[in-house]
Amino acid sequence: MDDRTHAPFLAANPVLVRCLSGAVRQDWTRAEIEALFDLPFPDLIFHAQRIHREHFDPREVQISTLLSIKTGGCPEDCAYCPQSARYDTGVTAHKLMDVAAVVDEARAAKAAGASRFCMGAAWRSPKDRDLDQVCAMVAGVRALGLETCATLGMLTAPQAARLKSAGLDYYNHNLDTSPEFYGEIVSTRTYQERLDTLNHVRTAGIHVCCGGIVGMGEGRHDRIGMIATLAGLPGHPESVPINLLVRVEGTPLAAAETFDPLEFVRTIAVAFRRPRGHE
Repeated sequence: MDDRTHAPFLAANPVLVRCLSGAVRQDWTRAEIEALFDLPFPDLIFHAQRIHREHFDPREVQISTLLSIKTGGCPEDCAYCPQSARYDTGVTAHKLMDVAAVVDEARAAKAAGASRFCMGAAWRSPKDRDLDQVCAMVAGVRALGLETCATLGMLTAPQAARLKSAGLDYYNHNLDTSPEFYGEIVSTRTYQERLDTLNHVRTAGIHVCCGGIVGMGEGRHDRIGMIATLAGLPGHPESVPINLLVRVEGTPLAAAETFDPLEFVRTIAVAFRRPRGHE
């Protein structure tokens, strides 16, 4: 441990000493994560940056490009999402894109500096006939020398295995929020179903991209709960996106209160003070 972690207020708090060690753990408690949230802001930022620098080049940032390969018409009721068919948000539903068109978009993304290309589809879960086309997209994008990522909704174990065989590197499936607050945001998909999909993805050998959204009316205890769930997964996600709610007219969260930007930074610092991948 860096000598700078032994400030008097840390030496008097063995919980914080353990939390700030940088060790990879799956046994994080909510009390420990709350202790990190309660650190003075400069100390939290310092320690998050210290641990980050121990494992990553601080001057490097990965550029990723996300393409909606199937837009709108989703049957889910996620309160933040303008692609839900349940809300009048002005989003027009489109069919699944052609493989060649997706590969062209990926080629342009690579020319613009991206090294990862993510394909997103507004589905509750993909049909097997649609997965045939998505697998062809994955293979085509990977042939360009790009990391591949997809977010298609819930997956079965065989579907995850098919995506792995096609060359998929990452699968994004967010928890969104804490288990306790989840019912306030989504009613058409259970929290356990999200965890099941993550298990299928990990078992198939695909890297997990999983995080959540802040600013949806949750409390700090819910952000703590979300991070505790992520930290307690059998394998930590290789990528952890922490997103700030984009309020869209027509969605139930269009009038959500503006989220404190410093609390947003604090949440990122707590989530990213571990030595696995992040974005």
